[in-house]
Amino acid sequence: MSLAQERNLRLVRADETAGPHVRLGDIRLRNRLVTSSSILGYGVANSKLIPYGMSPVSQFVPLDRFGAITTRTVTVEPREGHFTTRDVWPLRELPGLLKRYGRALQRVDGGWLNAFGWCNVGIDSYLRDYYPRTRGQNTIISVGGFSTEEFTTLVDKINNAVPAGDIAAVEFNVSCHNVNFDFNAIIESVLAEAVPRSNHPVILKLSPDYDYLQHARLAARHGVSALTAINTVKGLRLDPETGNPLLANGFGGLSGRAIKPVGLRVVSELRDAGVTLPIIATGGIRSFDDCREYFWAGADAVSLGSAGWFASYPGYALSPLYALRIRALLRRIENYRPPRR
Repeated sequence: MSLAQERNLRLVRADETAGPHVRLGDIRLRNRLVTSSSILGYGVANSKLIPYGMSPVSQFVPLDRFGAITTRTVTVEPREGHFTTRDVWPLRELPGLLKRYGRALQRVDGGWLNAFGWCNVGIDSYLRDYYPRTRGQNTIISVGGFSTEEFTTLVDKINNAVPAGDIAAVEFNVSCHNVNFDFNAIIESVLAEAVPRSNHPVILKLSPDYDYLQHARLAARHGVSALTAINTVKGLRLDPETGNPLLANGFGGLSGRAIKPVGLRVVSELRDAGVTLPIIATGGIRSFDDCREYFWAGADAVSLGSAGWFASYPGYALSPLYALRIRALLRRIENYRPPRR
């Protein structure tokens, strides 16, 4: 029996005792609304006494209500990236946090431009210190690396720490622009070598700035279970007074309402090209109507990104109101059945 067959058998057995859920191939979601990578850190809600670090929205929306929570992208070793590995900041350090945020995240017309650069605590720390605290949630672990060896190491570490069926999937982030690396050079070998090793279903995250049709076909060929479409769109903003980039990295990833037409185009083109893998769509989703547009375009599930977190710090005071909107969206998605294609 192959590793993939063994994995599927374990998932079927785990599924026999599962409650209500949605199936995307061999991926089990609690409903069709998940969260995007990085938006909710490692999936651990803040202490109510410490208001900064994790999204305040997580204090007012039960994270176990989502179809799955996708973690921040984790790497083999800890990375400061263009921000920090810290995820909790006491109030007295708020000015320093704001300064860091200003060089990694900027509001732009119709959305947000960010370049956090895979800042994370590393896979060992995540599995030891964060994952055990999220057992009540359904989790998608996002992983990133700069070589095939790094991806196989990440898969092996997750296999050793997480029994098959305990998480929804592992998402391969082989498309981030904020780490200044050309993933085209490694994507085929990553899929060929790392996917078969995984005891968990694998999702490939696609970028609209790469050849996403070709990458989707590679994913299908090498046993990937589903696609995330899309990653952020590479963008640039300059200070109109100095001409200097607003972000420390120069270029950043554009998210929010501005990229919704791009996300819809990519999902539709994937389906028009004959791609049959399940698609988790993300990009500019905020309302139920946004979700329905993506379902009509061919998506099987949708992912809530910057609408669930990014806000000005004064705007964080409105987190309870944002949370009411997200709760309402969850209720509608839990009972929604997408149109048959």
